Amino acid sequence: MNRLAGVTSPYLLQHADNPVDWWPWGPEAFEEARRRNVPVLLSVGYAACHWCHVMAHESFEDEALAAYANEHFVAVKVDREERPDVDAVYMEAVQAATGQGGWPMTVFLTPEKDPFYFGTYFPPEPRHGMPAFRQVLEGVTAAWQERRDEVGEVAARIRDELAERASVYGAGAEALNPPGEADLHQALVALSRGFDQKRGGFGGAPKFPPSMVIEFLLRHHARTGSEAALQMAERTCEAMARGGIYDQLGGGFARYSVDAEWVVPHFEKMLYDNALLLRVFAHLWRSTGSALAGRIARETADFLLRELRTAEGGFASALDADSIDPGTGKSAEGAYYAWTPEQLTEVLGERDGALAVELFEVTGTFEHGSSVLQLLGEPDDPAAYERIRARLFEARAQRPAPARDDKVVAAWNGLAIAALAETGALLERPDLVEAAERAADLLLAVHLTADGRLLRTSRDGKAGENAGVLEDYADTAEGFLALYAVTGEAEWLDLAGGLLDTVLAHFTDPASGALYDTADDAEELIRRPQDPTDNATPSGWTAAANALLTYAAYTGSDRHRSAAERALGIVGALGGRAPRFIGWGLAAAEALADGPREVAVVGPAADPATAVLHRTALLGTAPGAVVAVGEPGAADVPLLADRPLLAGRPAAYVCRHFTCDAPTADPAVLAASLGARAE
Repeated sequence: MNRLAGVTSPYLLQHADNPVDWWPWGPEAFEEARRRNVPVLLSVGYAACHWCHVMAHESFEDEALAAYANEHFVAVKVDREERPDVDAVYMEAVQAATGQGGWPMTVFLTPEKDPFYFGTYFPPEPRHGMPAFRQVLEGVTAAWQERRDEVGEVAARIRDELAERASVYGAGAEALNPPGEADLHQALVALSRGFDQKRGGFGGAPKFPPSMVIEFLLRHHARTGSEAALQMAERTCEAMARGGIYDQLGGGFARYSVDAEWVVPHFEKMLYDNALLLRVFAHLWRSTGSALAGRIARETADFLLRELRTAEGGFASALDADSIDPGTGKSAEGAYYAWTPEQLTEVLGERDGALAVELFEVTGTFEHGSSVLQLLGEPDDPAAYERIRARLFEARAQRPAPARDDKVVAAWNGLAIAALAETGALLERPDLVEAAERAADLLLAVHLTADGRLLRTSRDGKAGENAGVLEDYADTAEGFLALYAVTGEAEWLDLAGGLLDTVLAHFTDPASGALYDTADDAEELIRRPQDPTDNATPSGWTAAANALLTYAAYTGSDRHRSAAERALGIVGALGGRAPRFIGWGLAAAEALADGPREVAVVGPAADPATAVLHRTALLGTAPGAVVAVGEPGAADVPLLADRPLLAGRPAAYVCRHFTCDAPTADPAVLAASLGARAE
């Protein structure tokens, strides 16, 4: 076992028995490189990454290659999900130098942490224009030993270039304004140009679930009535739900589709994708009443609870793409999910097997004759469909399951908390709300320190050592705010406020209002990472803006609202040019354009009329609307203060900037004012 044996990251533990003498990221590794006068080999990946596993088997488990690496380098392994700051800094360098990025990421550094040579996956032998990994190691070693001055010049130039890039988002940010009506319309137009009318989604292969963009489209439709926005959201959601990217037996979505038709997934299933998509489908159901959207939301929520919930009540990060193929006994991508016609017949018999082949489009997608399952239309015989689906799910459960990365990431659990709380309330599933509360309790007990700071990860109920980054604070606050809206328990609002105060104190540039991904007292890297654009998850920058805006709507805090407006200035600059990469910022801007509307529901908790008004308010589609519910005279939440009953009956107040319309006790009137459809 190497130095990774004592860590908590499941990804690093996968490499603990490599012959490569891995070090975890830390000052000791770089001090060792200085002492030995050798470069650092930095390898970054994550537990569910298919190509990370491939490179590990091909190269890191090779005794001869490991011996060479150990002699000439200090090898450092990083879990990008534990250290997104380290990943972001060096991925930016990789993309700038090579024009592309991905994982595993392979970077060679000086002992001062400056990068000078980059790549991603390297094969064990020269292949498709790529050098063998051994050749790369030998070439870097030769450069280090024979052309050190050149290496130093390259490293210095890259550091300077990264410093220049780092100033782009902060420069002039104080002069930017949040998106106006014209900016939001231009973002819609730009999205429509890249929309795939036939197959849904945006652009070509590979296709990633555009969760944040769909949230913008749904909010834009709710505010403006744009049918184009709704059509893009509906078409994309239906295509994903019916395609192979969705697990037609067990629910939940894979990371992305390798083709443009959503047929063949990259099979890893990530918590963040499923949390974001759960919320999207719940919101689509809220907007349209779509039976398909409601079904997908319920099934995805069930998948989260069944397969990703940990014993402590949090949610694990991912399921692996690979699993053991029972036919070959070897690890293969997608082996758990794919079926041949013969396998279907073996489980179901001739009649139902033939029906399943037709129903699920099993036509030999892969070279060995198996297919992922699709459901391109509604079944003619729903009872037969449910019977077949249940039997296949039971049979699949006997296969070797994909490995689970069971570390709990604060940010992604915040996303799951928000999605489960809202879905539970909308679809009347109290078990989902309870699951959200239990996950939130875990974050409080394990991730939140006595001084109000967040730790990013935990495993088996024990917190890791890595400090929370901006997305951890923003997404956890988002989850707590959603819990408050659903439960009315003011503790969640107070806790969200504490996290957002930390964002203002430690992550925000007071001069410009720009946000950084790491705190001002975090470990110093070669630059302080900062990026307002979305990746697989909402950017920390725009997630913080949305949470700040929501909190301000509950409390009337000008400080939080001003911070949100300043943060959204970057969306005005980028939204019209690159809307696919700043969807969450556009969604937050829609809330700002609408107010957001503030809804106070007052009435005795035991009165059924209070519950009806509360549910009606939650069903409203007004962008970013905030909902508070409490007893008459409640003073612990400013939005509820001084809101009396209406002629002795529970009442709802719809406000903007704490200026309210006439209160109503009529759910139909409240629904009309918030764009809620009749149930």
